[in-house]
Amino acid sequence: MSHIRTDRTEALDTMADVELARRAIARDRHAFRAIMASHNQRLFRLARSIIRNDSEAEDVVQEAYVRGFSHLDRFRGESSLATWLSRIVINEALGRLRKARRTAGRGGSAGQSLGATILQFPVDNTSGDPERTMAQRQILQLVEQATDALPDIYRTVFVARVIEGLSVEETAELLGLRAETVKTRLHRARRLVRERIDEQIGPVLLSAFPFAGRRCERLTTTVMGRLGFPD
Repeated sequence: MSHIRTDRTEALDTMADVELARRAIARDRHAFRAIMASHNQRLFRLARSIIRNDSEAEDVVQEAYVRGFSHLDRFRGESSLATWLSRIVINEALGRLRKARRTAGRGGSAGQSLGATILQFPVDNTSGDPERTMAQRQILQLVEQATDALPDIYRTVFVARVIEGLSVEETAELLGLRAETVKTRLHRARRLVRERIDEQIGPVLLSAFPFAGRRCERLTTTVMGRLGFPD
């Protein structure tokens, strides 16, 4: 029964994609904005998993949007709009990577044009607890660094499956791989990420469960009050 609901949901999503594409073809600016708002994060992360440079990844996504929007009449809804755009992003990113490597082979430096900077994931800053926010940031930095250190063939699979939450089948279709290849690469990527985090987790855990700042002051004030030493 749940499988039927999933199929219906996917069908509705595809219908919505086709309608959105139709509106964009008609130059509806709201449709363009809706498409970008829905897909910006995934497309950037996919580009970033290949290029490993924030500004280059942004350029890739921009170019992919321009290219995709100019050929929206080719979108037929056989796959989702997210998958369709993701393929364009991946092709653009791989093309730039090949160009950078050719430049490096002629005496340039790929590191200069594609210098790696860590992909930052969002942190919940709404808790009002700066210590907790800092701890979250430290843990996420470990994940970001471990992801960035993955070999090329594993990194995009890891980003697609673990970070973007695509299924094995969706990842295989997107990257042009067999499902078994996706599973194998994901298994190895997870092992490499886990090993790298294990190596670095000790120093981070030293600052786990912090008791400075507001919590420390609140407890001290309460105890002082109970001892008869009000502020």
